[in-house]
Amino acid sequence: MNQSDVLFLVVFLILLSSLTIFIVQFVRSRRRGGSGEEQGGWWEGPWDEDDKKR
Repeated sequence: MNQSDVLFLVVFLILLSSLTIFIVQFVRSRRRGGSGEEQGGWWEGPWDEDDKKR
């Protein structure tokens, strides 16, 4: 196994994990949207919930 094989494996693992994280976040946001509550997307953190109480 030479250096280019290791580089390919590392890049492949990074892309695979990024794709997995994106799919999981998308599925979680779709499932949460069906509950009827008004919530933001997965990119909005808990800091955005503070403004809704005002």
